[in-house]
Amino acid sequence: MDQSNPSAPAPETFPADSRPILTDLQLSRIRRFGSEESPQAGDVLFEEGVPAQDVFVFIRGGAEIFVHQGPREVRIADLGPGEFTGEMAMLDGSVALARAIAKPATELIRIRPASLSELIGTDPDLGDVILRAFLTRRGEMQRREISGLQVLGPSGSPDTFRIRDFLTRNLLPFGFLDTKDVVPQSSLCRNLILEAREEPIVVLRGTQVLKNPSNPELARLLALDAAGEQAEADVVVVGAGPAGLSAAVYAASEGLSVIVVDETGPGGQAGTSSKIENYLGFPMGLSGRELAERAVAQALKFGVRFAMSRVTVGLDCSDPERYRVDCAGGSTITARAVIIASGAQYRRIDVPRVAEFEGSSIFYGATNMEASLCRDRNVALVGGGNSAGQGAIFLSNNAQRVDILIRRSDLSATMSDYLVRRINENPSIHVKGHTEVAELHGDNGELSHLSIRDNRSGDLQSLDATRLFIFAGAIPRTSWLEGCVITDDRGFVRTGIDLTADELAAAAWPLDRLPTAFETSRPRIYAVGDVRSGSVKRVASAVGEGSVAIQFVHQALRESSQQPVG
Repeated sequence: MDQSNPSAPAPETFPADSRPILTDLQLSRIRRFGSEESPQAGDVLFEEGVPAQDVFVFIRGGAEIFVHQGPREVRIADLGPGEFTGEMAMLDGSVALARAIAKPATELIRIRPASLSELIGTDPDLGDVILRAFLTRRGEMQRREISGLQVLGPSGSPDTFRIRDFLTRNLLPFGFLDTKDVVPQSSLCRNLILEAREEPIVVLRGTQVLKNPSNPELARLLALDAAGEQAEADVVVVGAGPAGLSAAVYAASEGLSVIVVDETGPGGQAGTSSKIENYLGFPMGLSGRELAERAVAQALKFGVRFAMSRVTVGLDCSDPERYRVDCAGGSTITARAVIIASGAQYRRIDVPRVAEFEGSSIFYGATNMEASLCRDRNVALVGGGNSAGQGAIFLSNNAQRVDILIRRSDLSATMSDYLVRRINENPSIHVKGHTEVAELHGDNGELSHLSIRDNRSGDLQSLDATRLFIFAGAIPRTSWLEGCVITDDRGFVRTGIDLTADELAAAAWPLDRLPTAFETSRPRIYAVGDVRSGSVKRVASAVGEGSVAIQFVHQALRESSQQPVG
């Protein structure tokens, strides 16, 4: 826990594009979106742990920005004339993870949330400057773990992993202290660390402590749900992967009110990809997290509301004019059109003791967090698709050895050629064909080794691997749709021309026209991305489906001759 002097300068300067200095012309343009004020020296402009609201643009004077790191505050920035406060929290309404204190003789322009949205929407040049700064600041806070939010706990604990994974997926900067070996430096730190050695804790503002909070508790603490308990919109998008985010951006940019609901956070399965290299326009590739960050910023720019950590439990189709998405805990979202983008999840391998090792030695994604748990270890990876290939290459940078276990003889039929070539040329990666995991060995959540089986001969052998990654199989997230739309025999949602006349008759399809592309057996309910039967399991395809589906949403809403609700 950091004991720094709060008056000490920040250890690093933030990059230039996160600290733009507005010109006199830009300041004159920004004035019409705010009100001029003269705070007293020492006034708090925004507070750590409180839902972020206003942006402050400094004409004279400025502000110092602080965060709690342990029991002390650390200064991370000193803003002056022409600079402005804020990062992504100012757009999504989540809590501020820093506090701003006005300097003497400060004059500023206060921009409230509605005016900030208007500024970004009507002055694209200024809007781009602000969005770029917000994104870069958030990225720097994540990279340097500069935040008033701290996680303390043993790194091998499944709950520690769950909390860190939830915060990471929701694109939040936080500090992490592994309590296994750390020596406390103060009485406050000592008490917190001793507590956190048994189960993880989350500390906000240095004083607000949650012991092993659930994901919904974290979402409430951090104000990650901007929709309200009984919300309404023109379009509700269930799932914040590439397909869902694409649909949300296109719908909101066309003037529809949009709510996106997701159980974990933006990005979906793609959000766990270490590097996507075949996405058009990004020759150097980008990570799934980077794609999610940019898509969320784009969605917020157009006014999309996000409801994170809501578990969708049902879709009420009884009123054909207003569909209702039911969530655990009793919250609901009512909408004229529904985009099902809930995706698919990797299938658990059918081996005893899997649950015992999940979150400590068995993982379903390969991000920096998982990679940090593999340093100098031997790891095994199950799966032969592109996600598995990207994961294996990424993990090989940290792991001593990576064994890819596949049922087929080789990777050529299931993985892109560029990944196959890289794997074949990487001396740390070894492909074992016709191989399945037979047994897991270890204690207290820590794998010691695997028993693997040759699926031709049935022979068993031991494999030295203390981490196991699973990228195999896909189970659609469609249990919440039971009784509402038609699915195929594997549970994926059937759409458009794939729906037979008998299926439409059984569903009592009410319109003279047939379902359009991506439309399900219910009018104005669409399925896009991995959850859709017959979809191509690629990020670019999912993004395309999400955007194209919105064209049909507009047509269907015109047909229904209803007035927008937002």
